[in-house]
Amino acid sequence: MDASANHPPVDPSVRRAVVFVVNLGAFVTPFMAASLNLGLPAMGRDLHMSATTLGWVASAYLLSAAVFTVPFGRMADIYGRRRILLWGNIFFALFSLVSALSTNAAVMLISRVLQGMAGAMLFSTGTALLTSVFPPQERGRVLGHSVTAVYLGLAVGPFSGGLLTQHFGWRGIFVANFLLGTVLSVVTLWRLRGEWAEARGETFDVWGALMYGAALVLLMFGCSRIHQQTGLGMTALGLVGLVWFIFWEMRTPSPVLDVSLFHANPVFAFSSLAALIHYAATFAVTFMLSLYLQTTKGLTPQQSGLVLMTQPAMMASFSSWAGRLSDRIEPRILASMGMVVTTLGIFFFSFLRAGTPTGLVIANLLMLGIGFAFFSSPNANAVMGALDKRHLGVGSGILGTMRLLGQNVSMGMVMMFLALHLGSRAVGPETQTAFLQSLREIFRLLAVFGVMGVLASLVRGRVGSREGTSAK
Repeated sequence: MDASANHPPVDPSVRRAVVFVVNLGAFVTPFMAASLNLGLPAMGRDLHMSATTLGWVASAYLLSAAVFTVPFGRMADIYGRRRILLWGNIFFALFSLVSALSTNAAVMLISRVLQGMAGAMLFSTGTALLTSVFPPQERGRVLGHSVTAVYLGLAVGPFSGGLLTQHFGWRGIFVANFLLGTVLSVVTLWRLRGEWAEARGETFDVWGALMYGAALVLLMFGCSRIHQQTGLGMTALGLVGLVWFIFWEMRTPSPVLDVSLFHANPVFAFSSLAALIHYAATFAVTFMLSLYLQTTKGLTPQQSGLVLMTQPAMMASFSSWAGRLSDRIEPRILASMGMVVTTLGIFFFSFLRAGTPTGLVIANLLMLGIGFAFFSSPNANAVMGALDKRHLGVGSGILGTMRLLGQNVSMGMVMMFLALHLGSRAVGPETQTAFLQSLREIFRLLAVFGVMGVLASLVRGRVGSREGTSAK
C-alpha cells in the first residue's frame, strides 16, 4: 500500500516546520563527515594514528549508526518520530563536544561510536517525517529537497573542514558541529510541533534488536579484517547471526524489522539493495581523494576542500530536479541512469597517477556528482513510496542502514587495501608508491560494485506498480 493512502491533510505550517527541521538535520550530519575528511591527516599527526586507525575514525561512526538505525526507526514508529529526532540532535551536539576534547585515539573512537548512535536517531526519522506529512504526488519533490540539503552539507563540508583545520586545527571541526547540533536541538524543540507514531501501542522487540546489533557488528568488523583469519571467522559468525535474527523476526508478533517487507515487495527490496551497493561503491572516494590531494599532490587542506566540494555541489544542484522528475518519470530509469554515470566516474579514477592534472580530478568529480544526484532522490522516492504509514520509520531506518552498511563496506575495502600495502605505516612521501597502487586497486573494485548496483536498480521492477505490494 502506498504510504500516503487515505493520508489526512496536514496543516501547512506543520509541513513547513517539518521541512525546515528535517532539512537542517539532513545538512548537519554529512557536513560533519565531509569536513572531517579534511582534518584526518592533521588528526593523525596530532594523535599519532596510523592510516588504518584513521580509517576507523570514520568507520566507528558508520558502524555504530548502522547498528542503531533500524531499531531507532522501529522505536520512532512506536514512541514518536519527533521525540527520537529531538534526542538525536541533543546527543549529536554532546558527543561532538567530547570528540573535540579527545586527547588520544581511544577517546576519539569511543566518542565517534556514541556520535554514530546519535546519527542513527536522525537517519531513522527525517525521511519518515517527510513521507508522513506530504502526499504521494509531492513526495519526490520534498525528498529531493532533503537530498539537496544532504549534498549542500557535503559541498560546504570539504571547504569548511579545510578552512577550520588550517586556522583552528582539526578540533575546530567538532566544535563547529557541536554548535550546529545545539542550534538544531533548539529549533526542533521550539519549531516542530506535533507527533507521529502510527505504530503506537505495539511492543518493541528488545531481543531482536540485540541480535541484530550483535550480528551487524560481527559482520562489518569482520569485513574490515577480511584479509585476516579472525576477520573471516567474525564475518561467518555475523552471517549466521543475521540468519538467526531473520528467523526470530519471522516468529515474533512485533518485530524490529518486518522481513515480509523484502520478500513480498520487490520494489522495496531491490531499491534498498541498490542503495547499499551504490554507497559501497562511492563512499570511499572522498576519503581516498583527500589523502591523494594532500599527500601526493601537495595541496593544503583548504585547497583540497575546494577540489572535493565540486562533487557535492553537483549533487546539490541536480538532486531537487531529479526528485521532481521521479514524480513523473519511472524512478527505476532515472536511478539506473545515475548509477551508470557514477560507475564511469569511479572507473576513471582508477587511472590516477602522481602527475594527473588536478583539473581532470575536478572534471571527474563533476561527473560523479551528477550521477549521484540522479540516483539518490529517485531511489529514495521508490523506497518510501513502497511502504504503508506504519512502516515509515522502519523504512527510513532501512534506507539509512543500507547507506551506512554500504559506507562501512566501502571503508572496509579501503582499510583492507591500505593494510595490505602500507601495514601500520602512515601515508607520506616514503609510502607514495604503495599508496598509489592501493588507490588504483580500490577504485577498480569500487567500479565493479557500481556495475552490480546498476543491475540491482534495473531488476527492481516498475515503481508505478508498487501499490498493493507492501506488507500489511
